[in-house]
Amino acid sequence: MAGPLRDRVALVAGATRGAGRGIAQELGAAGATVYVTGRSTRARRSEYDRPETIEDTADLVTAAGGHGVAVPADHLDPAAVRALVDRIAREQGRLDLLVNDIWGGEKLFEWDTPVWEHDLDNGLRLLRLAVETHAITSHFALPLLLRHPGGLVVEVTDGTADHNRDTYRVNLFYDLAKNSVLRMAFALGHELGPRGAGAVALTPGWMRSEIMLETFGVREDNWRDALDREPHFAISETPRYTGRAVAALAADPRVSRFNGQSLSSGGLARVYGFTDLDGSRPDAWRYLAEVQGPGRPADTTGYR
Repeated sequence: MAGPLRDRVALVAGATRGAGRGIAQELGAAGATVYVTGRSTRARRSEYDRPETIEDTADLVTAAGGHGVAVPADHLDPAAVRALVDRIAREQGRLDLLVNDIWGGEKLFEWDTPVWEHDLDNGLRLLRLAVETHAITSHFALPLLLRHPGGLVVEVTDGTADHNRDTYRVNLFYDLAKNSVLRMAFALGHELGPRGAGAVALTPGWMRSEIMLETFGVREDNWRDALDREPHFAISETPRYTGRAVAALAADPRVSRFNGQSLSSGGLARVYGFTDLDGSRPDAWRYLAEVQGPGRPADTTGYR
């Protein structure tokens, strides 16, 4: 394996699809050994009932130039997470990067629905999947990450701290989940910083995940056909763009300068100079603030 992360070991928790898969692939492209987890395997699907599997993700990591290891895990199960971390410790003796990308809530939230009308079981399940899983994983993984200096935790969320502070996000449960993850990165930064490690929150922009492409009835090779339906989709990005942001952070010897901060894929592209797969640098959160949010016509000039 070659690349700036060839001696690093990463755990991408929640790597079956979307940002987690893109992150795992780009870590592989940088040469890392990447443990990828999720509940959807070739033998059994989760309640998502989708075709993507963690074995497929592991194969993509290896094909990219790293070493992918698929480990089925429900991150709400402390015993399963403990066993996962024990395995990494036994096989690698170290953990350099933890990416908490566990989510699983697409089918659980209702748009613009007040808490008293929202299905309570679904809302509470969403919070458990989006917040409790991250806490459980950090609890077991961080002692291993702290064995060697320079470890990093990346908490993947939706929205920057600046955007989410003043913006109502979908409903109470969704808003609470995504802002909780931002705060988790801030708190972990305080706990890890004095011990030689760090944590950041990272948000993709409008991501062309498998589910989003399916929603618009397009594929990655013809995604622009969706612009007739939603012109602002022109600012969208691939999951690999977020992956390149994580790979850049993990390879940066000065990454501690970001400790505890809220970051975005588009913002980090300006810092590190990476691009999306098509050579562009979409900055979705600046676009949302300056164009889409104020109700201006779609125009990505200067934002890609």
